[in-house]
Amino acid sequence: MSYRVLPLSSLRVCGLACEYAANPLGIQAWPPRLSWRLESPARSAVQTAYQILVADDPLALSQDNGAQWDSGRVQTEASRFQPYGGARLGSGRRCYWKVRAWDGQGQASAWSETAFWEMGLLRAADWQAHWIEPGLPEDVSLPGPAPMLRGTFVVDGAVRSARVYITSHGLYELALNGARVSDWLFRPGWTAYARRLQYQTYDVTDALRLGPNAIGVILGDGWYRSYVGSAFQRNNYGDRLALLAQMVITYADGRVQVVGTGPGWKAAAGPILKSDNYNGEEYDARLERTGWTEAGYDDHDWSPVKLADHSLDTLVAQEGPPVRRIQEIRPIALFRTPDGTLVADMGQNFTGWTRLRVQGPAGTAVTLRHAEVLDAAGNLYTTNLNTAQQTDCYVLKGGGVEVFEPHFSYHGFRYVAVAGYPGEPALDDLTGIVVHSDMPPAGQFECSHPLINQLQRNLVWSQKSNFLEVPTDCPQRDERVSYTGDAQVFMRTGAFNFDLAGLAARWLKDLAADQTAEGAVPHVTPGVPGVTRDFGAAGWADAAVICPWIIYQCYGDQGILAQQYDSMAAWVGWMRQRAREGVLRAAPGDYGDWLAVLAPDPRWPNPVTNTDLIATAYFAYSTRLMQQTAAVLGRAEEAADYAALLAHVKAAFKREFVTPGGRVGADTQTGYVLALAFELLPPELAAEAARRLADDVRRRGNQLTTGFLGSALLPHALSQHGYLDVAYALLERTEYPSWLYPITQGATTIWERWDGQRPDSTFQDASMNSFNHYAYGAIGDWLYRVVAGIEIDPQAPGYQRIIIHPRPGGSLTHARAAHDSPYGRIETGWKRAPGVFELAVTLPANTEALVHLPAASASQVTESGVPLRLAEGVREVGTADDGLVARVGAGRYAFRVKTTEE
Repeated sequence: MSYRVLPLSSLRVCGLACEYAANPLGIQAWPPRLSWRLESPARSAVQTAYQILVADDPLALSQDNGAQWDSGRVQTEASRFQPYGGARLGSGRRCYWKVRAWDGQGQASAWSETAFWEMGLLRAADWQAHWIEPGLPEDVSLPGPAPMLRGTFVVDGAVRSARVYITSHGLYELALNGARVSDWLFRPGWTAYARRLQYQTYDVTDALRLGPNAIGVILGDGWYRSYVGSAFQRNNYGDRLALLAQMVITYADGRVQVVGTGPGWKAAAGPILKSDNYNGEEYDARLERTGWTEAGYDDHDWSPVKLADHSLDTLVAQEGPPVRRIQEIRPIALFRTPDGTLVADMGQNFTGWTRLRVQGPAGTAVTLRHAEVLDAAGNLYTTNLNTAQQTDCYVLKGGGVEVFEPHFSYHGFRYVAVAGYPGEPALDDLTGIVVHSDMPPAGQFECSHPLINQLQRNLVWSQKSNFLEVPTDCPQRDERVSYTGDAQVFMRTGAFNFDLAGLAARWLKDLAADQTAEGAVPHVTPGVPGVTRDFGAAGWADAAVICPWIIYQCYGDQGILAQQYDSMAAWVGWMRQRAREGVLRAAPGDYGDWLAVLAPDPRWPNPVTNTDLIATAYFAYSTRLMQQTAAVLGRAEEAADYAALLAHVKAAFKREFVTPGGRVGADTQTGYVLALAFELLPPELAAEAARRLADDVRRRGNQLTTGFLGSALLPHALSQHGYLDVAYALLERTEYPSWLYPITQGATTIWERWDGQRPDSTFQDASMNSFNHYAYGAIGDWLYRVVAGIEIDPQAPGYQRIIIHPRPGGSLTHARAAHDSPYGRIETGWKRAPGVFELAVTLPANTEALVHLPAASASQVTESGVPLRLAEGVREVGTADDGLVARVGAGRYAFRVKTTEE
């Protein structure tokens, strides 16, 4: 098909993605959904139509031949999650695609660059390989040597393409012909293994050689059989490591060769003597087997593998970003502590490991112990790790400079104690390797207050530290599991800082897989068999509903609601079944407002927030979100049912927990916060509740008393009900308890407790005192949405319509933020001075915004020196309670407001 040449639009189509990834290999989503972004130097640039071409040959696509699928011209502004409409695709099928768009004047853009996606193995029958186990003698009750497995094959012609599909029980590290295949770490990841085990797909075309070839795989215990969730229990998912790998080679002449694990593979022990999540790795370099992943290696003394009968039905394609080495940190100091220990200070608390460079005699053992903080005397403090050793040991082989990094372990730390090093190490001999899921960075925030800027850096570091495969609670002690409540309160902040869509979508599938048949949601997911026993905690289990809604709002993906709908409905159904006359009693093991300031145990009655009040409030909130979700998905009857249920629960909440005078529950801050944030009160009582909340904060000297649940919503409850000044006072407080107090104590990440380290340098309860815990970092959401003023219009999710409404306060004189939304970069920056307020705004193409300005009249406002109503891109000017609202199209704007008479 040929197309008439037309004048090109200034629109540029870029950022092509299939599902949530650029050029993904081995997907199984059907139909694959295609997205793109638009760029233009023009104001008010929009897309009015698009055309997608798909072909299985890039040459055909370069000639504008959409042989696989041509969407034709589709009249719509939609540029996100557009479904592929071609024929059903088989396993391993690759498609190339490109897209162009038409602008508001009907002019077409140039075609985008070509992108691709490739299907994975879509049926269990596509697997021709066999599960294999090492078959080596071992004591599975203890950490043991990491087995090495190898297989050989012959390539007998020119190769067009080659793919490896691979998974394991435990973790794997894959090499081919002497070189590691990928920089992905901790594969196949951590999922609800019994129901969902990921496999990965790798393009190994360029790694193959004509003639003999070899594959080598190391297996590590990983989450599968390390200590997980309890330092006294191993083998939670199984006690034997296993491997499944299949290579599909397509020759230039069309022949297909399949090479898979099975008979003929061999196994042996190697230099990794043990590798454990919590305790670290022991590595003896003298036991290395040089060349074992190459074809010419002599493996006569290796043992045959054992064939295993494991299911293929649970296999799912890789979803979400992989874990990678993200950055390196050089120590800022190397010193001796008072007890004589040699310690390196990395200057930053983070998750990863220490790369060691060393030279010395064979048999020399160097140990690296990792910790977050120093104690009052200046010695390494490890008591808060509980039983986690966080120790790596490297035994030298001798003969030159040696470099060591662990393979299947990670640590949470700032300080590294070094023992056994031959001589004295230099700073360059120790390097911090920062490891986390490779989420694209998506946000920045900065203001005139240096401690708030450090708070932003801290919460970003805590997110990086804990978003390793799943959103964990902490990266250092013998826990490191994915608490649903922590993720729920932080998810919106996390989505500002990084692109979480892929990671969250996969994690939510595991949450659904872990639900009971009755719909109860565990406190942690992926659940750990034998360890995960508690279900249904208010604010934790509600992640099943709240998190999908947040992802929908942030990324505009209705698919996440459709994917999770049954899980969401099942959780609300569980609450509905247990409630009595609309009141939901707290489940056994309920956390309440976890770690609230005045609560030594959140299950006690006064002065903590009543757990039944919390449970009923979340029952109402999840029901509200279910009503909205059903409406979005076109389930009108179910939406009406949820609306009726919501009215019933709200009435019960008011009857059970609210006095006629407006006191909520036991008069705690969290009680008021939940009632206000979840809209559980009529207007007159809401005003009184907000006044009581603000008065309580002021009476305590601008002090909060909230825990994990209340703190995430507290500043919003205040600012949304006329107490912006109180919210800012809370934000800027530096005494305990406050967000800035840990920073005055030198924190570089968010603490689990408000007073993890006290002013006298003593510590909180060591059994639960993480210094890298993101939950209280949920304040970042308020920094972006209220201080910087970047907000989603809920009627146009995914930032297609943006609300720009910064609300300056406190001592701040300026603030600016940026967020890489699904449509492109959004920027705001404001500054205030006597008589003037300036606001700079950048909006991506194909969006619009409602910009709130603190002016009583449009005559007080200019944009780029032009009166507001005459400025290009300004479509409409109206009024709001606190000033003007200008509806503007995409582009860059500079607003100046004359706020007082000069």
